Parts: sequence; C-alpha cells; structure tokens
Amino acid sequence: MKTVTLTPEEVAFVRTLVLYEDAEVLALNKPPGLSSQGGRIAVHTLDELLFAFAKKSGVRPRLVHRLDRDTSGVILTARSQPGAAFLGKALMSRRVKKTYLAIVAPGAPDPREGGVDVALRKESQGREAYMKVCADDHPDAQAASSRYRTLSSSPVAALVELAPRTGRMHQLRVHMASIGRPIAGDPRYGGALVLGGKPVPRLMLHAAALTFPHPAGGERRVAAPIPADMASLLAGLGLDIPSAWAEPAPAAT
Repeated sequence: MKTVTLTPEEVAFVRTLVLYEDAEVLALNKPPGLSSQGGRIAVHTLDELLFAFAKKSGVRPRLVHRLDRDTSGVILTARSQPGAAFLGKALMSRRVKKTYLAIVAPGAPDPREGGVDVALRKESQGREAYMKVCADDHPDAQAASSRYRTLSSSPVAALVELAPRTGRMHQLRVHMASIGRPIAGDPRYGGALVLGGKPVPRLMLHAAALTFPHPAGGERRVAAPIPADMASLLAGLGLDIPSAWAEPAPAAT
C-alpha cells in the first residue's frame, strides 16, 4: 500500500480545508491551484494530502470525484471502500446535485436562464486532453446536459449559477463557451484573461455546493464560500453576490 509522508505544515493546511466530516464522509474546500489527483509538479496533490486523515491501519479517505486544478470548492471523499462505492453509484445514477458559480463574459447569456444539451467528444493534443462539441450521432459522442442561471450581470461580465446534469470532462467550460459565454480565465476554451481592465487570476469556476445521499441514510448538503480572488474580481466588476451565496449554508446533520 502506497503511503505518503506529510510535513506538519501540510497536515495543518489540509485540516483547514474541512467543510464537513462524520464517520463516513469528509468534504473539503479545495483551493484553486491544487490538483485533485495525478499532478505533474513536485508538490502533493489533494489525494495525497488525504493521508493527514488516515487511520492507524494506513487507510485514508478516497476521492469520490475530482475538480480541475484551477477550480475551487466542495470536493467529496469517503472514509471507507463501501462508502466510496455507495457515493460512486450515487454519482453514476445522477443522485448527487452539483452547483457551481462562474464568471462569464461578455455580459449575461441570452437567454439569461436556460440549458445546454450538446454532446461532447474528447480529443488529445500531445499530453493535453480537451473536449469539443459534436453531433449526437458522432461515434465518440458523449451525451451532456447543463443548466445555467444568471445571478448578476453588466455589459462586461456576468455571475452565473451552473448545474451539470451529467459529468463529462470540462463540461461546464465547453457548454458555456458553446453559447458564446466562456468562463473567464479559461484560455483553453476562449475565456477572457482581462475583464474591465482587471486581470483574471485563474479559471473563475467554483464548486459552490454539493447535495448527496449519505451512506448512513438521508441527504446532506455542503457549501463552500466564494474564494477571495473570485469575490475580489466580482467586486471590481460591480457584480453583486446574491445573499444566498454570500456565506456558505451550514452542512446538514
């Protein structure tokens, strides 16, 4: 069994990310710039940092899903193999509700609220993989469905709430680009790197809340506050943050 030795500073750091924990589940607030798994730079990934929560047997929580390196927000782990299997099945059967916040440009989508039901296919360029929209009957087509809602907007940019109904790689990024409103800070899919004269520090996509069936029964909702870099850009653009998202909702117990 692979083990990773963490420094006291790394242990202290990852413990500050805890949003919710119980005997079965551990939910963390992943910061931007931290790879969920399989990073190529010589720092520990979130998956490796989970050794901070390992049992005496060496068994650590398991990631149930992943977030892109520059995406921030709620990420779910299971403390046991049965818990991981339960949550994995819940994800596959679309019983896990994911809600994201994103800054898109230019301005609000038209219409301001709607859905994108466009198939995607994966392509590779060297070591990089990316997604493209495609016809439903393409041999590599993967059905993909997303919903969006504009929360606040200006002629320059908009804050939108996003809800993926499927879990394809880069789905929200490609779907928003496909309707002419790519997510800011996403050069791979045409996102603006400067908005209103202000630099966009990274991909402006935040996993704001996750509602999921719990292995022990019932349902839980965990939310993560909007990170400082995103809140600062929103303020600089004069975009309001609705009160429902200004502070994280308490995790259900």
